[in-house]
Amino acid sequence: MKWKKFRIQTRVEAEDIIISALYDIGLEGAQIEDKVPLTALEKEQMFVDILPEGPGDDGAAVLSFFVEETQDGLLLLGGVPVTQEDVRARVEEVLEGLRCFCDIGTGNIEVDETEDIDWINNWKQYFHQFYIDDLLVIPSWEEVAAKDQDRMVLHIDPGTAFGTGMHETTQLCIRQLKKFITPNTQLLDVGTGSGILSIFSLLQGAGHAVGTDLDPCALAAVEDNRENNGIAPGQFEVMIGDIITDTAVQDRVGYEKYDIVVANILAEVLVCLTPVIVRQLKPKGIYITSGIIDDKEGTVVEAVRAAGLTVLEVTYQGEWVSVTAQKN
Repeated sequence: MKWKKFRIQTRVEAEDIIISALYDIGLEGAQIEDKVPLTALEKEQMFVDILPEGPGDDGAAVLSFFVEETQDGLLLLGGVPVTQEDVRARVEEVLEGLRCFCDIGTGNIEVDETEDIDWINNWKQYFHQFYIDDLLVIPSWEEVAAKDQDRMVLHIDPGTAFGTGMHETTQLCIRQLKKFITPNTQLLDVGTGSGILSIFSLLQGAGHAVGTDLDPCALAAVEDNRENNGIAPGQFEVMIGDIITDTAVQDRVGYEKYDIVVANILAEVLVCLTPVIVRQLKPKGIYITSGIIDDKEGTVVEAVRAAGLTVLEVTYQGEWVSVTAQKN
């Protein structure tokens, strides 16, 4: 299957009105490219690994629309076969009409042809098995080699929304978890994502894990990874919601229940999370954090101490930091 991609050069302030107007003529599902910085909430909700600083916002934007091309070279616009020239003419007419209401920029239109791509599975070509010390992390579409049969194997398919464990912050957490997990460990994993930290802990012998996440996609990701690793359903429970602000989530998670709380999240989120999560920890419980770029180390350490925790260890990998503390 082939598609025609219509790219419109415009301005950030005109994105919504153009998308709405083009929807009325049958163009749907706009792809937006701009340099508007993410809000703190957006960063928290989409966190996989730490996002680098992007270029400054210059107000420019590109809107892309994809239109299916039929075998005879026509395009399906709202299910009706039309020519490419007809689609361009309609888009130009809409854009000209909008100039009376807002600055749409140049409104230049580019048309490209693109092949149909399996967007859901295409990312798999970039994720292959790797090692974290003596641990083998491997996706379901690869086989465990004979030389690795005696290793601990963690089967992880991150899906399109979550990290793989390759990032330094995840590896820092795994190394810290190894030091504190016992057969009786009750674990709380805040921002569980693919479930990698909880599943690793359960394979290490932890008794039970609870994960929380803002993204409902975590439910399916965790379910798949739990099954792939032979973890019983009752060993790993996932809750969707914001444990920082939602008391109902806090109540469901429970208080003073957990021997270990692990959170691999942005430093700014850890500052807000720490005074809340102290109540979930048992006395003498261990708090393992990462997702901290090196220049934010002091900020997180200060927040941990302000919450009444004792810092046990600060570890490093590359430019990333993990802070491990204990409840007094």
